[in-house]
Amino acid sequence: MESKRERELIIIGAGPAGMTAAVYAARKQLDTLVITKDVGGQALWSSDIQNYLGFTFITGAELVKRFEEHVRSFGVAVEYSSVTKVSSVDDSFEVVTEDNRRFLARALIVSSGKSPRTLNVPGEKEFLGRGVAYCATCDAPLFAGKNVAVVGGGNSGLDAAVQLMRICPHVYIIEVADQLRGDEAIQNTVLRADNVTVLTGTTVKEIRGDSFVRSVVVQDVHTNNIRELDVEGVFVEIGLSPNSDFVKDVVKLNKWREIPVDCGARTGVPGLFAAGDVTDVPQKQIICAAGDGAKAALGAYSYLVRRPVPTDWLKSQ
Repeated sequence: MESKRERELIIIGAGPAGMTAAVYAARKQLDTLVITKDVGGQALWSSDIQNYLGFTFITGAELVKRFEEHVRSFGVAVEYSSVTKVSSVDDSFEVVTEDNRRFLARALIVSSGKSPRTLNVPGEKEFLGRGVAYCATCDAPLFAGKNVAVVGGGNSGLDAAVQLMRICPHVYIIEVADQLRGDEAIQNTVLRADNVTVLTGTTVKEIRGDSFVRSVVVQDVHTNNIRELDVEGVFVEIGLSPNSDFVKDVVKLNKWREIPVDCGARTGVPGLFAAGDVTDVPQKQIICAAGDGAKAALGAYSYLVRRPVPTDWLKSQ
Protein backbone atom coordinates (compact mmCIF):
# COMPACT_ATOMS: atom_id res chain seq x y z
CA MET A 1 0.00 0.00 0.00
CA GLU A 2 1.26 3.43 -0.91
CA SER A 3 2.45 5.42 2.10
CA LYS A 4 0.77 8.81 2.39
CA ARG A 5 2.41 11.69 4.23
CA GLU A 6 0.39 13.39 6.88
CA ARG A 7 -1.43 16.55 5.83
CA GLU A 8 -2.28 19.48 8.00
CA LEU A 9 -5.92 19.34 6.88
CA ILE A 10 -8.17 16.91 5.04
CA ILE A 11 -11.58 18.03 3.77
CA ILE A 12 -14.11 15.27 3.03
CA GLY A 13 -16.61 16.32 0.38
CA ALA A 14 -16.62 18.96 -2.35
CA GLY A 15 -20.03 20.57 -2.25
CA PRO A 16 -20.39 24.29 -1.47
CA ALA A 17 -19.17 23.75 2.11
CA GLY A 18 -16.14 21.67 1.17
CA MET A 19 -15.10 23.88 -1.74
CA THR A 20 -15.39 27.06 0.32
CA ALA A 21 -13.37 25.41 3.09
CA ALA A 22 -10.71 24.49 0.52
CA VAL A 23 -10.41 28.10 -0.68
CA TYR A 24 -10.08 29.45 2.87
CA ALA A 25 -7.57 26.74 3.81
CA ALA A 26 -5.51 27.53 0.71
CA ARG A 27 -5.50 31.22 1.56
CA LYS A 28 -4.15 30.30 4.99
CA GLN A 29 -1.50 28.20 3.20
CA LEU A 30 -2.49 25.00 4.95
CA ASP A 31 -1.25 21.75 3.45
CA THR A 32 -4.72 20.57 2.40
CA LEU A 33 -6.18 17.53 0.68
CA VAL A 34 -9.80 17.24 -0.49
CA ILE A 35 -11.23 13.72 -0.71
CA THR A 36 -14.52 13.47 -2.58
CA LYS A 37 -16.43 11.14 -4.84
CA ASP A 38 -17.70 14.05 -6.95
CA VAL A 39 -17.77 17.83 -7.12
CA GLY A 40 -20.81 19.97 -6.45
CA GLY A 41 -22.95 17.85 -4.17
CA GLN A 42 -26.62 18.75 -3.95
CA ALA A 43 -26.01 22.17 -5.48
CA LEU A 44 -25.84 20.45 -8.86
CA TRP A 45 -29.49 19.44 -8.46
CA SER A 46 -30.79 23.01 -8.28
CA SER A 47 -32.16 24.38 -11.51
CA ASP A 48 -33.04 27.96 -10.56
CA ILE A 49 -30.93 29.63 -7.85
CA GLN A 50 -32.11 33.14 -7.06
CA ASN A 51 -30.91 33.56 -3.48
CA TYR A 52 -27.11 33.28 -3.73
CA LEU A 53 -25.71 36.76 -3.21
CA GLY A 54 -24.15 38.24 -6.32
CA PHE A 55 -26.35 36.32 -8.76
CA THR A 56 -29.93 37.35 -9.45
CA PHE A 57 -30.23 34.02 -11.28
CA ILE A 58 -27.85 31.13 -11.84
CA THR A 59 -28.25 27.38 -12.28
CA GLY A 60 -26.72 24.94 -9.82
CA ALA A 61 -24.40 23.55 -12.49
CA GLU A 62 -23.13 27.03 -13.38
CA LEU A 63 -22.55 27.96 -9.74
CA VAL A 64 -20.67 24.72 -9.05
CA LYS A 65 -18.50 25.32 -12.13
CA ARG A 66 -17.50 28.71 -10.74
CA PHE A 67 -16.82 27.19 -7.32
CA GLU A 68 -14.63 24.49 -8.88
CA GLU A 69 -12.68 26.99 -10.97
CA HIS A 70 -12.04 29.06 -7.85
CA VAL A 71 -10.75 26.04 -5.93
CA ARG A 72 -8.53 24.89 -8.80
CA SER A 73 -6.99 28.37 -9.06
CA PHE A 74 -5.40 27.72 -5.65
CA GLY A 75 -3.96 24.35 -6.68
CA VAL A 76 -5.62 22.38 -3.88
CA ALA A 77 -4.91 18.64 -4.08
CA VAL A 78 -7.98 16.46 -4.73
CA GLU A 79 -8.42 12.69 -4.46
CA TYR A 80 -11.56 11.30 -6.09
CA SER A 81 -12.89 8.49 -3.91
CA SER A 82 -15.56 7.72 -1.31
CA VAL A 83 -14.56 7.69 2.34
CA THR A 84 -15.50 4.54 4.25
CA LYS A 85 -14.01 5.16 7.69
CA VAL A 86 -12.44 7.83 9.86
CA SER A 87 -10.44 6.95 12.98
CA SER A 88 -8.51 8.85 15.62
CA VAL A 89 -4.82 7.95 15.57
CA ASP A 90 -2.89 9.59 18.42
CA ASP A 91 -3.46 13.31 17.81
CA SER A 92 -4.37 12.88 14.15
CA PHE A 93 -7.14 11.45 11.99
CA GLU A 94 -6.85 8.50 9.62
CA VAL A 95 -9.17 8.55 6.60
CA VAL A 96 -9.77 5.31 4.71
CA THR A 97 -11.25 5.33 1.20
CA GLU A 98 -13.26 2.71 -0.67
CA ASP A 99 -10.14 1.47 -2.47
CA ASN A 100 -8.46 0.98 0.94
CA ARG A 101 -6.09 3.92 0.67
CA ARG A 102 -5.22 5.60 3.94
CA PHE A 103 -4.59 9.29 4.55
CA LEU A 104 -3.55 11.10 7.72
CA ALA A 105 -4.32 14.66 8.79
CA ARG A 106 -3.79 16.75 11.90
CA ALA A 107 -7.23 18.36 11.42
CA LEU A 108 -10.34 17.23 9.55
CA ILE A 109 -13.39 18.93 8.04
CA VAL A 110 -16.37 16.69 7.23
CA SER A 111 -18.54 18.31 4.55
CA SER A 112 -19.95 15.17 2.94
CA GLY A 113 -23.55 16.38 2.56
CA LYS A 114 -26.54 14.13 2.18
CA SER A 115 -27.81 11.41 -0.18
CA PRO A 116 -31.35 10.70 -1.40
CA ARG A 117 -33.61 8.45 0.65
CA THR A 118 -35.08 5.50 -1.21
CA LEU A 119 -38.62 4.07 -1.34
CA ASN A 120 -37.54 0.47 -0.76
CA VAL A 121 -40.34 -0.89 -2.94
CA PRO A 122 -40.24 -3.60 -5.61
CA GLY A 123 -38.90 -2.28 -8.90
CA GLU A 124 -36.98 0.69 -7.50
CA LYS A 125 -33.53 -0.88 -7.68
CA GLU A 126 -34.33 -2.88 -10.81
CA PHE A 127 -35.28 0.23 -12.80
CA LEU A 128 -32.64 2.60 -11.47
CA GLY A 129 -31.30 4.39 -14.53
CA ARG A 130 -34.13 2.91 -16.60
CA GLY A 131 -36.90 5.20 -15.47
CA VAL A 132 -36.19 5.62 -11.76
CA ALA A 133 -34.26 8.78 -10.94
CA TYR A 134 -33.37 10.89 -7.91
CA CYS A 135 -32.37 14.17 -9.54
CA ALA A 136 -34.77 16.06 -11.80
CA THR A 137 -32.18 18.72 -12.56
CA CYS A 138 -29.82 16.03 -13.82
CA ASP A 139 -32.26 13.73 -15.60
CA ALA A 140 -35.44 15.66 -16.47
CA PRO A 141 -34.44 16.28 -20.12
CA LEU A 142 -34.35 12.52 -20.69
CA PHE A 143 -38.10 12.35 -19.98
CA ALA A 144 -39.31 15.05 -22.35
CA GLY A 145 -42.61 13.99 -23.94
CA LYS A 146 -43.25 11.25 -21.35
CA ASN A 147 -45.68 10.99 -18.44
CA VAL A 148 -43.86 10.88 -15.12
CA ALA A 149 -44.49 10.63 -11.38
CA VAL A 150 -42.76 12.59 -8.63
CA VAL A 151 -42.78 10.98 -5.19
CA GLY A 152 -42.68 13.62 -2.47
CA GLY A 153 -44.61 16.80 -1.79
CA GLY A 154 -41.91 18.85 -0.08
CA ASN A 155 -39.82 21.56 -1.69
CA SER A 156 -37.56 19.14 -3.53
CA GLY A 157 -40.52 17.19 -4.95
CA LEU A 158 -42.35 20.34 -6.03
CA ASP A 159 -39.20 21.78 -7.59
CA ALA A 160 -38.84 18.56 -9.57
CA ALA A 161 -42.48 18.79 -10.65
CA VAL A 162 -42.01 22.38 -11.86
CA GLN A 163 -39.08 21.32 -14.01
CA LEU A 164 -40.90 18.29 -15.39
CA MET A 165 -44.27 19.91 -16.09
CA ARG A 166 -42.57 22.16 -18.65
CA ILE A 167 -41.48 19.24 -20.80
CA CYS A 168 -43.79 16.33 -19.90
CA PRO A 169 -47.42 15.81 -21.03
CA HIS A 170 -48.49 14.89 -17.49
CA VAL A 171 -46.90 14.87 -14.04
CA TYR A 172 -48.30 13.03 -11.00
CA ILE A 173 -47.20 14.19 -7.55
CA ILE A 174 -47.49 11.41 -4.97
CA GLU A 175 -47.42 12.50 -1.32
CA VAL A 176 -48.10 10.26 1.68
CA ALA A 177 -49.28 13.15 3.88
CA ASP A 178 -52.74 14.62 3.44
CA GLN A 179 -51.38 17.86 2.04
CA LEU A 180 -48.34 19.15 0.19
CA ARG A 181 -45.48 20.27 2.42
CA GLY A 182 -43.53 22.65 0.19
CA ASP A 183 -43.45 26.43 0.29
CA GLU A 184 -46.73 28.09 -0.64
CA ALA A 185 -45.27 29.93 -3.62
CA ILE A 186 -44.08 26.76 -5.33
CA GLN A 187 -47.31 24.96 -4.36
CA ASN A 188 -49.28 27.64 -6.18
CA THR A 189 -47.13 27.21 -9.28
CA VAL A 190 -47.78 23.49 -9.32
CA LEU A 191 -51.48 23.65 -8.50
CA ARG A 192 -52.13 26.13 -11.31
CA ALA A 193 -50.66 23.79 -13.93
CA ASP A 194 -53.14 21.97 -16.16
CA ASN A 195 -50.89 18.95 -16.61
CA VAL A 196 -50.23 18.16 -12.93
CA THR A 197 -52.27 15.76 -10.78
CA VAL A 198 -51.64 15.82 -7.02
CA LEU A 199 -52.32 12.59 -5.12
CA THR A 200 -52.08 13.23 -1.39
CA GLY A 201 -52.62 10.54 1.23
CA THR A 202 -51.04 8.15 -1.24
CA THR A 203 -48.07 5.81 -1.05
CA VAL A 204 -46.06 3.93 -3.68
CA LYS A 205 -46.33 0.14 -3.56
CA GLU A 206 -44.45 -0.97 -6.66
CA ILE A 207 -42.73 0.25 -9.82
CA ARG A 208 -43.40 -1.89 -12.88
CA GLY A 209 -42.02 -2.15 -16.38
CA ASP A 210 -40.16 -4.24 -18.92
CA SER A 211 -36.84 -2.90 -20.10
CA PHE A 212 -37.97 0.51 -18.83
CA VAL A 213 -40.50 1.85 -16.33
CA ARG A 214 -44.08 1.57 -17.61
CA SER A 215 -46.19 2.21 -14.50
CA VAL A 216 -46.23 2.89 -10.79
CA VAL A 217 -48.68 1.21 -8.39
CA VAL A 218 -50.02 3.49 -5.64
CA GLN A 219 -52.32 2.98 -2.67
CA ASP A 220 -54.64 5.38 -0.87
CA VAL A 221 -53.58 5.32 2.79
CA HIS A 222 -57.15 5.86 4.00
CA THR A 223 -59.20 3.56 1.77
CA ASN A 224 -56.42 1.10 0.77
CA ASN A 225 -57.60 1.40 -2.84
CA ILE A 226 -54.94 0.41 -5.35
CA ARG A 227 -54.33 2.36 -8.56
CA GLU A 228 -51.82 1.90 -11.37
CA LEU A 229 -50.53 5.02 -13.12
CA ASP A 230 -49.13 4.81 -16.65
CA VAL A 231 -45.79 6.60 -16.43
CA GLU A 232 -42.35 6.14 -17.94
CA GLY A 233 -40.43 7.87 -15.21
CA VAL A 234 -40.46 7.97 -11.40
CA PHE A 235 -38.55 10.71 -9.62
CA VAL A 236 -37.98 9.92 -5.94
CA GLU A 237 -37.88 13.14 -3.91
CA ILE A 238 -38.60 12.06 -0.31
CA GLY A 239 -35.71 13.68 1.47
CA LEU A 240 -32.07 13.08 2.17
CA SER A 241 -29.93 11.19 4.68
CA PRO A 242 -26.60 12.55 6.02
CA ASN A 243 -23.46 10.91 4.66
CA SER A 244 -22.04 10.44 8.14
CA ASP A 245 -21.67 6.70 8.81
CA PHE A 246 -17.92 6.76 8.18
CA VAL A 247 -17.33 9.14 11.09
CA LYS A 248 -19.72 7.64 13.67
CA ASP A 249 -16.88 5.98 15.60
CA VAL A 250 -15.15 9.32 16.16
CA VAL A 251 -17.99 11.73 16.92
CA LYS A 252 -21.46 11.16 18.35
CA LEU A 253 -24.26 11.74 15.84
CA ASN A 254 -27.73 13.04 16.68
CA LYS A 255 -30.91 11.00 16.17
CA TRP A 256 -31.05 12.10 12.51
CA ARG A 257 -27.42 10.95 12.02
CA GLU A 258 -26.26 14.54 11.62
CA ILE A 259 -23.00 15.81 13.13
CA PRO A 260 -23.66 18.29 15.94
CA VAL A 261 -21.59 21.47 15.65
CA ASP A 262 -21.36 24.81 17.44
CA CYS A 263 -21.45 28.26 15.84
CA GLY A 264 -17.82 27.86 14.80
CA ALA A 265 -18.37 24.54 12.97
CA ARG A 266 -16.57 22.73 15.80
CA THR A 267 -17.61 19.25 16.91
CA GLY A 268 -16.98 17.90 20.38
CA VAL A 269 -13.74 16.32 19.13
CA PRO A 270 -10.61 18.54 19.05
CA GLY A 271 -9.43 19.05 15.48
CA LEU A 272 -12.64 17.71 13.94
CA PHE A 273 -14.89 20.22 12.20
CA ALA A 274 -18.02 19.77 10.10
CA ALA A 275 -19.94 21.98 7.68
CA GLY A 276 -22.95 21.92 5.40
CA ASP A 277 -25.90 19.58 5.25
CA VAL A 278 -24.17 16.74 7.09
CA THR A 279 -24.40 18.84 10.28
CA ASP A 280 -27.30 19.69 12.56
CA VAL A 281 -27.42 23.29 11.31
CA PRO A 282 -31.13 23.67 10.44
CA GLN A 283 -30.72 25.95 7.41
CA LYS A 284 -29.95 23.61 4.52
CA GLN A 285 -29.09 26.24 1.94
CA ILE A 286 -26.16 26.65 -0.45
CA ILE A 287 -25.13 30.01 0.96
CA CYS A 288 -25.35 28.70 4.54
CA ALA A 289 -23.21 25.68 3.66
CA ALA A 290 -20.61 27.92 2.04
CA GLY A 291 -20.48 30.13 5.12
CA ASP A 292 -20.14 27.12 7.38
CA GLY A 293 -17.29 25.85 5.20
CA ALA A 294 -15.47 29.14 5.67
CA LYS A 295 -15.96 28.96 9.44
CA ALA A 296 -14.74 25.37 9.52
CA ALA A 297 -11.54 26.21 7.63
CA LEU A 298 -10.82 29.24 9.81
CA GLY A 299 -11.48 27.12 12.88
CA ALA A 300 -9.14 24.41 11.63
CA TYR A 301 -6.45 27.01 10.99
CA SER A 302 -6.79 28.41 14.53
CA TYR A 303 -6.67 24.89 15.94
CA LEU A 304 -3.52 24.00 13.99
CA VAL A 305 -1.54 27.14 14.78
CA ARG A 306 -2.29 26.81 18.50
CA ARG A 307 -1.28 23.19 18.98
CA PRO A 308 2.33 21.97 19.08
CA VAL A 309 3.66 20.70 15.76
CA PRO A 310 4.91 17.10 16.10
CA THR A 311 8.61 16.67 15.35
CA ASP A 312 7.84 13.73 13.06
CA TRP A 313 5.48 15.89 11.02
CA LEU A 314 8.14 18.60 10.54
CA LYS A 315 10.67 16.01 9.37
CA SER A 316 8.21 14.63 6.81
CA GLN A 317 7.75 17.97 5.06
